[in-house]
Amino acid sequence: MDLLEKIEKEAKEGKPCSIEDALAIADKYSIDLICEAANRVRQARQGNDMDTCSIINARSGKCSEDCKWCAQSRFHSTGCEEYDIVDIDELRQMVTINSDKGVKRFSLVTSGRKIAPADIDRFCELIKEARKISPIKLCASMGLLGVNDMKKLKEAGVSRYHCNLETSSSYFPTLCSTHTTADKLATIKAAREAGLEVCSGGIIGMGETLRQRLELATEAREAGVVSIPVNILNPIPGTPLEKQELIGEEDVILTVALFRLIAPDCNIRFAGGRKRMSRKSTERILNGGLNGSIVGDMLTTLGNDIAQDRELFESNGFNW
Repeated sequence: MDLLEKIEKEAKEGKPCSIEDALAIADKYSIDLICEAANRVRQARQGNDMDTCSIINARSGKCSEDCKWCAQSRFHSTGCEEYDIVDIDELRQMVTINSDKGVKRFSLVTSGRKIAPADIDRFCELIKEARKISPIKLCASMGLLGVNDMKKLKEAGVSRYHCNLETSSSYFPTLCSTHTTADKLATIKAAREAGLEVCSGGIIGMGETLRQRLELATEAREAGVVSIPVNILNPIPGTPLEKQELIGEEDVILTVALFRLIAPDCNIRFAGGRKRMSRKSTERILNGGLNGSIVGDMLTTLGNDIAQDRELFESNGFNW
C-alpha cells in the first residue's frame, strides 16, 4: 500500500492525515489523484449532502482591529459601507428568502473585536425574531465573546458560532497585531462550553506557505470545530493586501483536497472569493473533498447566485 492509499484508508476511518504526510503526497502525487482520494473520503465520512449557509452583515465597518485583509477595519480606507445594527425588516426579508430557497443555515455577522455587553441583548432579540420566521438553522459571528454571552446567543436560538482562525498561528502575527490566535482559540472554547457548534477556518492566498495552510486546518480540527470555511483572498483596494498576487486555481484545488484528508470529519466549506474560480476548477473542488458552501453575497463583496449554486451542486451529485 503506497502513502496516498494509506492516508485515504485511515481518513475513511476518521483518522486525520498529518501535516508532514500531506506535504509528502502534495510533492509526490498529481492533484487529480489527491482529489480523487479526498472525494472518496468525503463520501465515506460526510455523504452527499451540501451544507449551505448564507450570511448577513449585521453590523458593518468601523472595526477596531487592524487585520490586513479586511475592508471593515478603521485602519484602512476602502469606502466600506458603515452602519450600526441591521434593520429588522431587512433581516426578516433575508431569512425568508434564504429559507424559501432551501439554504440550510443563516448567519448574522458583525464587524468589530466583539459585540459590547449592552448590544448583546439587542442582537438576541433579532435572533429571536429570525427564529419566529423560519426553522432555518441560525449561526452568529460576533467577535471574541466569553461563555456567558455565548449562552445568551444559544438561548436566543443560535446553534453554531463562527470565529475564523484566519491563518495558522505561525503566520497570524504578520497579518494582525490587535488580537492573537490565542484570543481566537479562547473564543472557540467558550462557544463549545456554551453548547454551540463552531465553524472556524480562514483565508488562503495571503502570502502563507502550503505548510501554514495545513497548520490552519490542523489547528481548527484540534480546536474541535465542525466546519472549516476556506476563503480565497479577494484583494481589496485600500487594504495592505490590495496588491497581493492572486493564488492560482490549482493551489486552491490542492488546498481543499488536503484539508479533507487532514480533517475528515469536518465540513470543508467553500466561502469568500470563489466567484473568481472557473466552473471547471469549481467542479474539481466539488469532486475533491468539499461538502459545504457559503451561498449568496459575502460581507463586503458579491457572491454567487443561489439558484445557480443549486444547479452546480446538484449537477455534481450533491443533495441541496
